[in-house]
Amino acid sequence: MKNEDIRIAVLRIEGTNCEQESLDAFKRLGLNPEFVHLKQLLHIDCNEDEKRDIFDFQCLMIPGGFSAGDYIRAGAIFAARIKSKLQKKLQDFVEEGYPVMGICNGFQVLIELGLLPGIDNHISQIPQACLNINDSDRFECRSTLLKHENNGNCIFTSKIKKNDIRLIPSAHAEGKLLFPLDEQEQYLNKLEENDQIVFRYVDQDGNYSGYPWNPNGSISNIAGICNHSGNVFGMMPHPERSFYKFQHPNWVNNNLQNNYGDGRAIFESVLNYISQKF
Repeated sequence: MKNEDIRIAVLRIEGTNCEQESLDAFKRLGLNPEFVHLKQLLHIDCNEDEKRDIFDFQCLMIPGGFSAGDYIRAGAIFAARIKSKLQKKLQDFVEEGYPVMGICNGFQVLIELGLLPGIDNHISQIPQACLNINDSDRFECRSTLLKHENNGNCIFTSKIKKNDIRLIPSAHAEGKLLFPLDEQEQYLNKLEENDQIVFRYVDQDGNYSGYPWNPNGSISNIAGICNHSGNVFGMMPHPERSFYKFQHPNWVNNNLQNNYGDGRAIFESVLNYISQKF
């Protein structure tokens, strides 16, 4: 599939942000991204020529922000609206191998949708995890170091070597990944066994560390996970904000090559997957 034929839906409703940076990241690689309001997929309050179908696209991306004001829980209203009419079609989209990515608020939406953690490819009718309020009880906006821990299952990081450490900024108030308290060890073991853990927060020496290196207190320092099949991926930090090396806070002295930032490889990995599969 040619790059220009690959269509990406950057989904939004009221309160989403970072959609422009997300769209630009795909566009810079020669893909054909499009802003798609959820109403266009639901076919409400839009003209006939504005209506879209999930299967018009080869990838669905849910960006960051504070969708619907993060009322009830972060991402809950966005997810509920998707479930209202699109649950079956979204499930088919995922089962057919199309990639779905959620960044920050998008990760929260994927958790609320039951697409993640997606252990054994099970799409839950109710959330099996949550992204809780940060341990600091405040919004954390800081550079975070992420260690890539996936062995190849996640299609979104195929261009990143195992154990690579990437600087990707975080900006969230509710990023603490938790599972049911009486089952946390079982969930972690399953995620490890299925190669579903993608990124963990580390310090400057590559060690798992607490605050501020882990900005939210997420269990086992997890910053990003994928489903069992590897085509649904959520992470709290923002790779679209580190597409170029000059977005790195110490860009003059670091070893980034060819103007590439630490987040670019995630978008390149999606491109590689789609061009080979479809």
